[in-house]
Amino acid sequence: MAHRDPLADPEPLIRRVYAYVAYRVGDGPDAEDITSAALERALRYRDRFDPRRGDAAAWLIGIARRCISEHFGEQPVPVETVPDEIAPGELAADSALRLDLRHAVSLLGSRDRELIALRYGADLTARQIGDVLDVKTNAVEVALHRALQTLRDALERSEQPNDERTLRATE
Repeated sequence: MAHRDPLADPEPLIRRVYAYVAYRVGDGPDAEDITSAALERALRYRDRFDPRRGDAAAWLIGIARRCISEHFGEQPVPVETVPDEIAPGELAADSALRLDLRHAVSLLGSRDRELIALRYGADLTARQIGDVLDVKTNAVEVALHRALQTLRDALERSEQPNDERTLRATE
């Protein structure tokens, strides 16, 4: 049975894969190399794409996840780096928020960081994430909800004045 080419419209897929990879490893040469490797592998194996198992974006993100692991030799991937974006608001406040967010993300476990990267780096839906990770959509939604709550809690703690944090630590 002939399937639609998963790479028929590559531009949005390339942007999505690069965004996910950059979210996981940071912008720059590593992200570009990994994205290229993922797309090269996708081109080579495009005939194995099965739309019944998920859409092309989820398929490519799954390939990119394996390429990240291979690139770093199964070492932990540095995901604490949040991609820099030009902020239209106040630079100092936005910078402080990004630093707080970077710290909060670093406090998450690797599974939660992966979920956040898939959801917000690759812009995948819970169903697509479930396809990539081979878990049920409901499990993804619950785990993502918990990861976001952990992030919110960490961000709220970072917003407390230092003297209030010191008081809580001594109680």
